[in-house]
Amino acid sequence: MSHASYELKAETRERVGKGSSRELRRNGLIPAVIYGDKQAPLSIALSTKEVTMKIHAGGFMTTVATIDVNGEKIRVLPKDYQLDPVRDFTMHVDFLRVSKDSQVTVAVPVHFENEEKSPGLKAGGVLNIVRHDVELNVSANDIPEFLTVDLSGLKVGDAIHISNIKLPKGATPVITDRDFTIATIVAPAGGVKEEAEGEAEA
Repeated sequence: MSHASYELKAETRERVGKGSSRELRRNGLIPAVIYGDKQAPLSIALSTKEVTMKIHAGGFMTTVATIDVNGEKIRVLPKDYQLDPVRDFTMHVDFLRVSKDSQVTVAVPVHFENEEKSPGLKAGGVLNIVRHDVELNVSANDIPEFLTVDLSGLKVGDAIHISNIKLPKGATPVITDRDFTIATIVAPAGGVKEEAEGEAEA
């Protein structure tokens, strides 16, 4: 499962547009929109500090949250956010309404483990990561925090495909027409050492 759910307090925005957005930001608030689930979009304002902390904590885009809008609790999944390109503060967030039955599309990060158990990497090979995340169609309640790739036993020239990764129950890749590559182990520019260092201890 992904990061633990959290709750944010929000207030509705009566006025929308650049002028009112600038005014919100001056007051420490971020303009945001909740949309989806066959309901009209809802314009809200959130605490800049709280949202920025959640974004920097990691897992923001894969964690279902609850937004308390004037007492009404709405389950959402962040779908997009904009950062100021110069000052790096959050300018706007889009949230998608979700229910327990909602199917969502999310980009889930890929983590690699057991690099020390890969003969190819021990011999000087290089892990060439083709995809740092994978887009999945998955239940909103079962979004994984990350996907794990086990590098044990992999040699130079080996490739890891999506079919090699254990996906959560009910999750399917967005790309379905091919067994796409996640990473490969390639020879370094100078070639691979004849014998991996530390092989004797293994």
